[in-house]
Amino acid sequence: MEEIVLHAEPRDVTGKRVKYLRREGYVPAVVYGHRTKPINLRVQERALHQAMREAGGNRLISLQIGGLAEPKHVLAWEVQRDAISHAMLHIDFYEVVMTEEIRTEVPIILVGEALPVKKGEGLLFQGLDSIEIECLPADLPAHIEVNLANLTAIDQAILVRDLKFSEAVKVLTEPDELVAKVMPLAKEEVEVAPVAEAVIPEVEVVSKKKLEAEEEAKEEQK
Repeated sequence: MEEIVLHAEPRDVTGKRVKYLRREGYVPAVVYGHRTKPINLRVQERALHQAMREAGGNRLISLQIGGLAEPKHVLAWEVQRDAISHAMLHIDFYEVVMTEEIRTEVPIILVGEALPVKKGEGLLFQGLDSIEIECLPADLPAHIEVNLANLTAIDQAILVRDLKFSEAVKVLTEPDELVAKVMPLAKEEVEVAPVAEAVIPEVEVVSKKKLEAEEEAKEEQK
């Protein structure tokens, strides 16, 4: 795998004055580690974007710092962004020791398509988007691919235990954690309201003879 190289320069500007660095096209940064004293840096924004596209948070970056003979092997540990523009405001680099194991998260990338989903018979549910691992920096995978084509039936699932890593990588996420599963389509239940029986009001039919009899009774009472 090709090495990712990023150049940086030490900086004396700190606090509120770093906004002037950003206006000049630089991003303030710091590099540190459990064996490294923090060093304040400035990095060209364009070069940083390029390095981040290639490395993400899981590939080592060879950080070439002006004034130092040897590069530092670092991970992009934390990025602060503007809430509106999403521009990078600050970045932390963590220097790793190549002979010491590190613990980090590796992103899951789904590839392929589950057969029931392809047929429109099911829906895909993704339970995890990353896996926690521990390994030496040189063995750190950029990501883990999960092939959904292995899911051929409804309710079939892929668990963490089903994922394949090299022997140099120790998986820390629980093996029974769900990575992906094909769920059945929800049946649309349409409730049909019962049709109420029409209530026909009782109508008294008064015959002509009944009317005449009532009239005669009234005359007799007079």
